[in-house]
Amino acid sequence: MNTERGAIGDSQSFQGWIVLRGNKLAGVKFQNVSKVFGKDVKAVDNLNLDIRDGEFMVLVGPSGCGKTTALRMIAGLEESTGGDLCIGDQRVNDVPPKDRDIAMVFQNYALYPHMTVYDNIAFGLRIRELKGIFWQLSHMSDAQRIKQDIDKRVRDAAKMLSIDHLLARKPKELSGGQRQRVALGRAIVRKPKVFLMDEPLSNLDAKLRIQTRAELIRLHRSLGITTIYVTHDQVEAMTMGQRIAVMKDGVLQQCAEPETVYNQPANKFVAGFIGAPPMNFMEATIKNDGQLRVDVGEFSLPLPAEHPAKALVNKPVTLGIRPESIFDANLNNPVAGTDANTVEAKVDVLEPLGPEYTAYLNIGKHNLLATIDSATKIKEGGASKFVINLDSIHIFDGETEVAVR
Repeated sequence: MNTERGAIGDSQSFQGWIVLRGNKLAGVKFQNVSKVFGKDVKAVDNLNLDIRDGEFMVLVGPSGCGKTTALRMIAGLEESTGGDLCIGDQRVNDVPPKDRDIAMVFQNYALYPHMTVYDNIAFGLRIRELKGIFWQLSHMSDAQRIKQDIDKRVRDAAKMLSIDHLLARKPKELSGGQRQRVALGRAIVRKPKVFLMDEPLSNLDAKLRIQTRAELIRLHRSLGITTIYVTHDQVEAMTMGQRIAVMKDGVLQQCAEPETVYNQPANKFVAGFIGAPPMNFMEATIKNDGQLRVDVGEFSLPLPAEHPAKALVNKPVTLGIRPESIFDANLNNPVAGTDANTVEAKVDVLEPLGPEYTAYLNIGKHNLLATIDSATKIKEGGASKFVINLDSIHIFDGETEVAVR
Protein backbone atom coordinates (compact mmCIF):
# COMPACT_ATOMS: atom_id res chain seq x y z
CA MET A 1 0.00 0.00 0.00
CA ASN A 2 1.39 3.38 -1.03
CA THR A 3 0.87 5.89 1.76
CA GLU A 4 2.03 9.47 2.27
CA ARG A 5 1.57 10.06 5.99
CA GLY A 6 1.92 13.39 7.70
CA ALA A 7 4.32 16.17 6.80
CA ILE A 8 7.82 17.16 7.74
CA GLY A 9 7.83 19.58 10.62
CA ASP A 10 6.02 17.97 13.56
CA SER A 11 7.28 20.08 16.48
CA GLN A 12 7.54 17.18 18.94
CA SER A 13 9.68 15.23 16.48
CA PHE A 14 12.25 18.03 16.50
CA GLN A 15 12.70 18.49 20.23
CA GLY A 16 15.30 15.75 20.65
CA TRP A 17 16.85 16.42 17.27
CA ILE A 18 17.86 19.99 18.00
CA VAL A 19 20.02 18.70 20.86
CA LEU A 20 21.53 15.96 18.71
CA ARG A 21 22.74 18.17 15.90
CA GLY A 22 24.82 20.34 18.23
CA ASN A 23 26.07 23.81 17.35
CA LYS A 24 27.93 23.23 14.08
CA LEU A 25 26.51 25.86 11.79
CA ALA A 26 28.86 27.16 9.13
CA GLY A 27 28.59 29.50 6.21
CA VAL A 28 30.12 28.83 2.81
CA LYS A 29 32.23 31.38 0.97
CA PHE A 30 33.38 31.45 -2.66
CA GLN A 31 36.26 33.85 -3.21
CA ASN A 32 37.13 34.32 -6.89
CA VAL A 33 36.43 30.63 -7.49
CA SER A 34 36.65 29.31 -11.06
CA LYS A 35 36.33 25.91 -12.66
CA VAL A 36 37.65 25.28 -16.15
CA PHE A 37 37.11 22.00 -17.98
CA GLY A 38 39.62 21.18 -20.69
CA LYS A 39 41.43 24.21 -22.06
CA ASP A 40 38.74 26.88 -22.21
CA VAL A 41 35.33 25.64 -20.98
CA LYS A 42 34.57 27.88 -18.01
CA ALA A 43 31.86 26.17 -16.00
CA VAL A 44 32.26 28.66 -13.14
CA ASP A 45 33.89 32.02 -13.77
CA ASN A 46 35.33 34.03 -10.85
CA LEU A 47 32.46 33.32 -8.46
CA ASN A 48 32.21 35.46 -5.34
CA LEU A 49 29.37 34.40 -3.07
CA ASP A 50 29.01 34.53 0.72
CA ILE A 51 26.41 32.08 2.04
CA ARG A 52 25.54 32.87 5.65
CA ASP A 53 25.38 30.54 8.63
CA GLY A 54 22.01 28.79 8.71
CA GLU A 55 20.85 30.30 5.42
CA PHE A 56 18.74 28.57 2.76
CA MET A 57 20.49 29.65 -0.44
CA VAL A 58 19.20 28.62 -3.86
CA LEU A 59 21.47 28.52 -6.90
CA VAL A 60 19.28 28.89 -9.95
CA GLY A 61 19.80 29.21 -13.67
CA PRO A 62 19.38 27.37 -16.98
CA SER A 63 21.16 24.12 -17.81
CA GLY A 64 24.90 24.66 -18.17
CA CYS A 65 25.03 27.83 -16.05
CA GLY A 66 27.48 26.35 -13.53
CA LYS A 67 25.20 25.90 -10.51
CA THR A 68 25.73 22.15 -10.13
CA THR A 69 29.48 22.52 -10.66
CA ALA A 70 29.55 25.09 -7.85
CA LEU A 71 27.68 22.65 -5.59
CA ARG A 72 30.04 19.81 -6.47
CA MET A 73 33.02 21.99 -5.63
CA ILE A 74 31.59 22.55 -2.14
CA ALA A 75 31.17 18.79 -1.79
CA GLY A 76 34.72 18.19 -3.01
CA LEU A 77 33.53 16.19 -6.01
CA GLU A 78 35.10 18.78 -8.33
CA GLU A 79 38.40 20.56 -7.74
CA SER A 80 38.38 24.32 -8.32
CA THR A 81 40.75 25.73 -10.90
CA GLY A 82 41.33 28.94 -8.97
CA GLY A 83 40.21 30.91 -5.95
CA ASP A 84 39.41 29.94 -2.37
CA LEU A 85 36.44 27.95 -1.08
CA CYS A 86 35.72 28.11 2.65
CA ILE A 87 33.29 26.26 4.91
CA GLY A 88 33.06 28.17 8.16
CA ASP A 89 36.54 29.51 8.87
CA GLN A 90 38.31 26.64 7.09
CA ARG A 91 39.68 26.80 3.57
CA VAL A 92 38.65 23.46 2.08
CA ASN A 93 40.23 23.48 -1.39
CA ASP A 94 42.54 20.63 -0.37
CA VAL A 95 40.26 18.95 2.18
CA PRO A 96 38.92 15.50 1.10
CA PRO A 97 35.13 15.24 0.68
CA LYS A 98 34.75 12.92 3.69
CA ASP A 99 36.33 15.53 5.98
CA ARG A 100 34.24 18.53 4.88
CA ASP A 101 31.31 17.73 7.20
CA ILE A 102 28.65 18.13 4.52
CA ALA A 103 25.71 15.95 3.51
CA MET A 104 24.36 15.80 -0.03
CA VAL A 105 20.93 14.87 -1.38
CA PHE A 106 21.04 13.84 -5.04
CA GLN A 107 18.45 14.09 -7.78
CA ASN A 108 18.10 10.30 -8.11
CA TYR A 109 18.03 9.56 -4.32
CA ALA A 110 20.87 6.93 -4.67
CA LEU A 111 19.31 4.45 -2.24
CA TYR A 112 20.60 0.90 -1.85
CA PRO A 113 17.79 -1.29 -3.26
CA HIS A 114 18.66 -4.38 -1.17
CA MET A 115 18.60 -2.46 2.13
CA THR A 116 15.63 -1.46 4.26
CA VAL A 117 14.79 2.18 4.91
CA TYR A 118 16.39 1.85 8.34
CA ASP A 119 19.62 0.44 6.92
CA ASN A 120 19.76 3.03 4.13
CA ILE A 121 19.60 5.83 6.69
CA ALA A 122 22.02 4.17 9.12
CA PHE A 123 24.58 2.89 6.59
CA GLY A 124 26.72 6.03 6.36
CA LEU A 125 26.85 6.42 10.14
CA ARG A 126 27.93 2.81 10.60
CA ILE A 127 30.75 3.19 8.06
CA ARG A 128 31.99 6.44 9.63
CA GLU A 129 31.68 5.61 13.31
CA LEU A 130 31.97 1.84 13.86
CA LYS A 131 35.36 1.46 12.14
CA GLY A 132 35.11 -2.18 11.14
CA ILE A 133 34.45 -5.54 12.81
CA PHE A 134 37.87 -5.92 14.48
CA TRP A 135 37.60 -2.53 16.19
CA GLN A 136 34.10 -3.42 17.36
CA LEU A 137 35.30 -6.71 18.88
CA SER A 138 38.11 -4.98 20.76
CA HIS A 139 35.93 -2.01 21.86
CA MET A 140 32.65 -3.72 22.59
CA SER A 141 31.32 -1.19 25.09
CA ASP A 142 32.13 1.77 22.82
CA ALA A 143 30.65 -0.05 19.83
CA GLN A 144 27.43 -0.76 21.74
CA ARG A 145 27.13 2.88 22.77
CA ILE A 146 27.66 4.04 19.17
CA LYS A 147 25.08 1.55 17.88
CA GLN A 148 22.52 2.85 20.37
CA ASP A 149 23.28 6.43 19.33
CA ILE A 150 22.91 5.54 15.65
CA ASP A 151 19.60 3.81 16.36
CA LYS A 152 18.28 6.86 18.17
CA ARG A 153 19.41 9.24 15.43
CA VAL A 154 17.83 7.08 12.72
CA ARG A 155 14.52 6.76 14.55
CA ASP A 156 14.42 10.47 15.47
CA ALA A 157 15.08 11.45 11.85
CA ALA A 158 12.49 8.97 10.56
CA LYS A 159 9.89 10.34 12.96
CA MET A 160 10.73 13.89 11.95
CA LEU A 161 10.24 12.98 8.29
CA SER A 162 7.08 10.92 8.96
CA ILE A 163 8.63 7.72 7.62
CA ASP A 164 9.03 5.93 10.97
CA HIS A 165 6.32 3.46 9.88
CA LEU A 166 8.38 2.57 6.77
CA LEU A 167 11.68 1.59 8.39
CA ALA A 168 11.31 -2.11 7.53
CA ARG A 169 10.47 -1.54 3.86
CA LYS A 170 12.83 -1.54 0.90
CA PRO A 171 13.02 1.29 -1.66
CA LYS A 172 10.98 -0.58 -4.30
CA GLU A 173 8.04 -0.59 -1.86
CA LEU A 174 8.08 3.21 -1.51
CA SER A 175 6.59 6.05 -3.52
CA GLY A 176 8.79 8.76 -5.03
CA GLY A 177 8.03 11.13 -2.19
CA GLN A 178 8.88 8.52 0.43
CA ARG A 179 12.19 7.69 -1.28
CA GLN A 180 13.02 11.38 -1.31
CA ARG A 181 12.39 11.52 2.45
CA VAL A 182 14.65 8.53 3.01
CA ALA A 183 17.42 10.35 1.13
CA LEU A 184 16.84 13.39 3.33
CA GLY A 185 16.93 11.22 6.43
CA ARG A 186 20.25 9.72 5.40
CA ALA A 187 21.63 13.25 5.07
CA ILE A 188 20.34 14.77 8.29
CA VAL A 189 21.46 11.94 10.60
CA ARG A 190 24.99 12.99 9.73
CA LYS A 191 24.45 16.20 11.73
CA PRO A 192 26.41 18.08 9.03
CA LYS A 193 27.52 21.68 8.91
CA VAL A 194 26.01 22.09 5.45
CA PHE A 195 23.26 20.41 3.43
CA LEU A 196 23.78 20.29 -0.34
CA MET A 197 20.71 19.51 -2.46
CA ASP A 198 21.01 18.91 -6.21
CA GLU A 199 17.52 19.22 -7.74
CA PRO A 200 16.04 16.72 -5.24
CA LEU A 201 12.44 17.31 -6.33
CA SER A 202 12.83 16.93 -10.07
CA ASN A 203 11.69 13.28 -10.08
CA LEU A 204 8.45 14.00 -8.22
CA ASP A 205 5.08 14.73 -9.82
CA ALA A 206 3.78 18.31 -9.79
CA LYS A 207 1.47 17.94 -6.77
CA LEU A 208 4.08 16.19 -4.65
CA ARG A 209 6.71 18.76 -5.59
CA ILE A 210 4.53 21.55 -4.20
CA GLN A 211 3.92 19.61 -0.99
CA THR A 212 7.57 18.71 -0.56
CA ARG A 213 8.74 22.29 -1.14
CA ALA A 214 6.79 23.36 1.93
CA GLU A 215 8.13 20.42 3.91
CA LEU A 216 11.74 21.29 3.07
CA ILE A 217 11.14 24.88 4.16
CA ARG A 218 9.78 23.67 7.50
CA LEU A 219 12.68 21.25 7.86
CA HIS A 220 15.22 24.03 7.35
CA ARG A 221 13.40 26.38 9.69
CA SER A 222 13.46 23.77 12.44
CA LEU A 223 17.04 22.49 11.98
CA GLY A 224 18.64 25.79 10.99
CA ILE A 225 21.45 24.09 9.07
CA THR A 226 23.06 25.96 6.19
CA THR A 227 21.38 24.63 3.04
CA ILE A 228 22.47 25.16 -0.56
CA TYR A 229 19.85 24.07 -3.05
CA VAL A 230 20.37 23.81 -6.81
CA THR A 231 17.48 24.03 -9.26
CA HIS A 232 16.64 25.25 -12.75
CA ASP A 233 13.04 25.89 -11.65
CA GLN A 234 12.59 29.57 -10.84
CA VAL A 235 9.34 28.83 -8.97
CA GLU A 236 11.26 26.58 -6.56
CA ALA A 237 13.89 29.28 -6.18
CA MET A 238 11.36 32.01 -5.42
CA THR A 239 9.32 29.96 -2.95
CA MET A 240 12.16 28.25 -1.06
CA GLY A 241 15.20 30.50 -0.94
CA GLN A 242 15.92 33.09 1.72
CA ARG A 243 18.23 34.43 -0.96
CA ILE A 244 18.65 33.27 -4.53
CA ALA A 245 21.77 33.42 -6.67
CA VAL A 246 21.01 33.61 -10.40
CA MET A 247 23.75 32.27 -12.68
CA LYS A 248 24.36 32.34 -16.41
CA ASP A 249 27.31 30.87 -18.33
CA GLY A 250 29.23 30.35 -15.10
CA VAL A 251 28.84 33.98 -14.00
CA LEU A 252 26.81 35.14 -11.00
CA GLN A 253 24.23 37.63 -12.29
CA GLN A 254 22.51 38.64 -9.04
CA CYS A 255 22.19 37.44 -5.46
CA ALA A 256 19.44 38.85 -3.27
CA GLU A 257 16.16 38.08 -1.53
CA PRO A 258 13.50 36.68 -3.90
CA GLU A 259 11.38 39.83 -3.74
CA THR A 260 14.38 41.99 -4.67
CA VAL A 261 15.38 39.77 -7.59
CA TYR A 262 11.78 39.83 -8.85
CA ASN A 263 11.08 43.53 -8.39
CA GLN A 264 14.58 44.89 -9.04
CA PRO A 265 16.35 42.52 -11.44
CA ALA A 266 19.97 43.45 -12.05
CA ASN A 267 19.80 42.93 -15.79
CA LYS A 268 17.66 41.72 -18.66
CA PHE A 269 18.64 38.07 -18.21
CA VAL A 270 17.54 37.97 -14.57
CA ALA A 271 14.32 39.82 -15.42
CA GLY A 272 13.47 37.31 -18.13
CA PHE A 273 14.46 34.22 -16.17
CA ILE A 274 12.63 35.05 -12.93
CA GLY A 275 8.86 35.27 -13.25
CA ALA A 276 6.12 33.11 -14.76
CA PRO A 277 4.84 33.95 -17.29
CA PRO A 278 8.11 35.66 -18.26
CA MET A 279 8.57 39.40 -18.58
CA ASN A 280 7.63 41.06 -21.88
CA PHE A 281 10.55 42.77 -23.65
CA MET A 282 10.29 45.43 -26.36
CA GLU A 283 13.04 47.33 -28.10
CA ALA A 284 12.56 51.02 -27.41
CA THR A 285 14.14 54.47 -27.39
CA ILE A 286 14.26 57.10 -24.67
CA LYS A 287 12.70 60.39 -25.82
CA ASN A 288 12.52 63.81 -24.17
CA ASP A 289 10.34 66.37 -25.92
CA GLY A 290 9.29 68.12 -22.74
CA GLN A 291 8.20 64.78 -21.25
CA LEU A 292 10.72 62.05 -20.59
CA ARG A 293 9.29 58.84 -22.06
CA VAL A 294 10.16 55.41 -23.36
CA ASP A 295 8.96 54.96 -26.92
CA VAL A 296 8.38 51.59 -28.61
CA GLY A 297 6.83 52.97 -31.79
CA GLU A 298 3.18 51.94 -31.45
CA PHE A 299 2.96 53.56 -28.01
CA SER A 300 5.08 55.39 -25.46
CA LEU A 301 5.00 55.50 -21.68
CA PRO A 302 5.94 58.55 -19.55
CA LEU A 303 8.84 58.42 -17.10
CA PRO A 304 9.51 60.61 -14.05
CA ALA A 305 11.58 63.66 -14.96
CA GLU A 306 14.50 62.49 -12.80
CA HIS A 307 14.51 58.88 -13.99
CA PRO A 308 18.10 57.70 -14.65
CA ALA A 309 17.03 56.90 -18.23
CA LYS A 310 17.31 60.63 -18.97
CA ALA A 311 21.02 59.97 -19.57
CA LEU A 312 20.05 57.67 -22.47
CA VAL A 313 17.93 60.06 -24.54
CA ASN A 314 17.81 58.97 -28.20
CA LYS A 315 19.65 55.77 -27.33
CA PRO A 316 18.27 52.24 -27.65
CA VAL A 317 16.91 50.54 -24.55
CA THR A 318 14.74 47.55 -23.76
CA LEU A 319 11.39 48.10 -22.08
CA GLY A 320 10.29 45.32 -19.74
CA ILE A 321 6.70 44.83 -18.55
CA ARG A 322 5.62 41.89 -16.43
CA PRO A 323 2.35 40.19 -17.46
CA GLU A 324 0.80 40.92 -14.06
CA SER A 325 1.43 44.65 -14.60
CA ILE A 326 -1.07 44.71 -17.48
CA PHE A 327 -4.78 45.02 -16.61
CA ASP A 328 -8.07 44.91 -18.48
CA ALA A 329 -9.15 48.58 -18.65
CA ASN A 330 -12.83 47.55 -18.31
CA LEU A 331 -12.35 46.10 -14.81
CA ASN A 332 -11.81 47.73 -11.44
CA ASN A 333 -8.03 47.60 -11.17
CA PRO A 334 -5.49 48.60 -8.52
CA VAL A 335 -4.08 51.00 -11.12
CA ALA A 336 -6.24 53.80 -12.53
CA GLY A 337 -6.33 54.05 -16.31
CA THR A 338 -5.31 57.32 -17.98
CA ASP A 339 -4.39 58.37 -21.50
CA ALA A 340 -0.73 58.00 -20.49
CA ASN A 341 -0.86 54.36 -19.41
CA THR A 342 -3.66 52.88 -21.55
CA VAL A 343 -2.98 51.02 -24.79
CA GLU A 344 -5.18 49.18 -27.27
CA ALA A 345 -4.28 45.63 -28.24
CA LYS A 346 -5.72 42.73 -30.19
CA VAL A 347 -6.43 39.62 -28.13
CA ASP A 348 -4.84 36.71 -29.96
CA VAL A 349 -5.24 33.79 -27.51
CA LEU A 350 -6.80 33.38 -24.06
CA GLU A 351 -5.67 30.60 -21.75
CA PRO A 352 -8.08 30.01 -18.83
CA LEU A 353 -6.32 29.19 -15.56
CA GLY A 354 -9.23 29.31 -13.12
CA PRO A 355 -8.87 32.60 -11.21
CA GLU A 356 -7.11 34.27 -14.12
CA TYR A 357 -6.40 34.18 -17.84
CA THR A 358 -3.09 34.35 -19.65
CA ALA A 359 -3.80 36.65 -22.59
CA TYR A 360 -1.62 36.80 -25.69
CA LEU A 361 -1.83 40.34 -27.03
CA ASN A 362 -0.70 41.97 -30.26
CA ILE A 363 0.20 45.66 -30.46
CA GLY A 364 1.53 46.21 -33.95
CA LYS A 365 4.74 44.20 -34.21
CA HIS A 366 4.86 43.57 -30.47
CA ASN A 367 3.52 40.42 -28.81
CA LEU A 368 2.79 40.63 -25.11
CA LEU A 369 1.61 38.30 -22.38
CA ALA A 370 -0.84 39.60 -19.80
CA THR A 371 -2.25 38.00 -16.67
CA ILE A 372 -5.91 39.06 -16.59
CA ASP A 373 -8.55 38.55 -13.90
CA SER A 374 -11.09 35.86 -14.82
CA ALA A 375 -13.90 38.47 -14.56
CA THR A 376 -12.72 39.89 -17.90
CA LYS A 377 -15.08 39.99 -20.87
CA ILE A 378 -12.38 40.21 -23.54
CA LYS A 379 -12.67 37.78 -26.43
CA GLU A 380 -10.16 36.09 -28.70
CA GLY A 381 -9.81 37.95 -31.99
CA GLY A 382 -11.22 41.18 -30.59
CA ALA A 383 -9.53 44.44 -29.62
CA SER A 384 -9.62 45.90 -26.14
CA LYS A 385 -7.92 48.49 -23.98
CA PHE A 386 -5.36 47.63 -21.33
CA VAL A 387 -3.82 49.58 -18.46
CA ILE A 388 -0.09 49.35 -17.70
CA ASN A 389 1.23 49.93 -14.20
CA LEU A 390 3.88 52.56 -14.80
CA ASP A 391 5.42 51.98 -11.36
CA SER A 392 6.33 48.44 -12.38
CA ILE A 393 7.96 48.93 -15.78
CA HIS A 394 11.64 48.12 -16.23
CA ILE A 395 14.22 49.70 -18.52
CA PHE A 396 17.46 48.03 -19.54
CA ASP A 397 20.43 49.58 -21.33
CA GLY A 398 20.33 48.54 -24.97
CA GLU A 399 24.06 47.73 -25.05
CA THR A 400 24.92 46.35 -21.62
CA GLU A 401 21.43 45.00 -20.76
CA VAL A 402 21.97 46.31 -17.21
CA ALA A 403 18.87 47.63 -15.45
CA VAL A 404 18.46 51.41 -15.50
CA ARG A 405 17.05 52.60 -12.21
